[in-house]
Amino acid sequence: MAISRHAFAEKARPVSILENARIHAEADKVVARCKSLAELSEDLGSTRRTFLSPPVRNCHQQMSSWLNAVGAGVTVDAAGNLRGLYAAAHANAPRLLLGSHLDTVPNAGAFDGVLGVVIAIAILEALEGRRLPFAVEVVGFSEEEGVRFGTPFIGSRALVGRLDEEVLNQRDANGISIRTAIEAYGLNPAEIPRAVLSDDALAYLEFHIEQGPVLESLGRELGVVEAIVGQTRMEFVFLGRANHAGTTPMHLRHDAIAAAAEWTVAVERAAKSHPGLVATVGQIEAEPGVTNVIAGKVRTTLDLRHASDDIRTRMADMLIRQVEEIVKRRGLSLRRRVLWSQSAVEMDPFLADQIEEAIRKTGCQPHRMVSGAGHDAMILAEKVPAGMIFLRTPGGISHDPSESVEREDVAKALKCGLHLLDQLASSSELQKRMCRA
Repeated sequence: MAISRHAFAEKARPVSILENARIHAEADKVVARCKSLAELSEDLGSTRRTFLSPPVRNCHQQMSSWLNAVGAGVTVDAAGNLRGLYAAAHANAPRLLLGSHLDTVPNAGAFDGVLGVVIAIAILEALEGRRLPFAVEVVGFSEEEGVRFGTPFIGSRALVGRLDEEVLNQRDANGISIRTAIEAYGLNPAEIPRAVLSDDALAYLEFHIEQGPVLESLGRELGVVEAIVGQTRMEFVFLGRANHAGTTPMHLRHDAIAAAAEWTVAVERAAKSHPGLVATVGQIEAEPGVTNVIAGKVRTTLDLRHASDDIRTRMADMLIRQVEEIVKRRGLSLRRRVLWSQSAVEMDPFLADQIEEAIRKTGCQPHRMVSGAGHDAMILAEKVPAGMIFLRTPGGISHDPSESVEREDVAKALKCGLHLLDQLASSSELQKRMCRA
């Protein structure tokens, strides 16, 4: 649909920036909310919240109450994404998306993903009923981590029209497909096309913890993400021969674990020899998995990332050649498949500039950086301009219960968000983009 010029016909009234005492109180509330949501878990004593598991319903209910309180209309789309729409000052206005993901890894911290959604809600609360030339849609994506089905970004892929039959047929460890999980949650997979962003979507912004040590090492509170690295995720299955550990001589063995171990070291060596490359063998599953039997089968995974797609692709090819040489030399066979491949994604330059300006207005010195982790923003960037703001991560620790944020950094992020809304509401460049849409 075309976006009406009337949306920006009146000069945008500046968004009020809360005084320091109030903004710090709001920051405390954000942190407390994230910690309370961490208790909504599949596991007792630790946080694990996977795609459309029972704790997700509780998470939806809690966030819906916060969104309803600010006058946002709340729905859950057919991919399980929570969507809260805060209306604009005028009808037929475009919408700006703010969000992140609600799922977690096992034994997770309280802030990865969910912090971005809670901050977005807090920004709406800080508007105190004020309406903007554009609507604001808060999105809590149902899945980003890929834990339950080995397939990441289920939620955000629905918004760009890439949740196809092949993805819906992926199964978890219990044989339940994504389609069945959606139906069990009370949603209709046939309605997934309705989750796709319409032409009135203006841009997507995501607040997220850095999940690394860069900002802390520089003494910076907030960072501007310029690009997100490309990723390759693969599965390798080493097929040897199980046999008795005591009666089989070393030179007559076809040990799948030994082959997988040799390759794991080769992966580490290759990554260390190429600046900017990170490579991880994150899973090793051996069969039969007992002390006195040589492993006949080992399943491993490879996670390969680099800002250059060319380097990432060349390194993946090299590692495949190396693993093939290892199994041939050891008398094994190999099965391999690509689980996920994602090109490096540049964030929108205009939004990056706006984010940098907003960070400076908070009194912080921004740092421009590349994200080594994948985020929903890289998926949304296929369809709309996308931007990301990183918050400093103490100790660089994430995906762990000790993951944390600084209250002052959250306060700065809230200020940044309010300045950003103010800038976008009065931006001539944004007006041009809207009128061209």
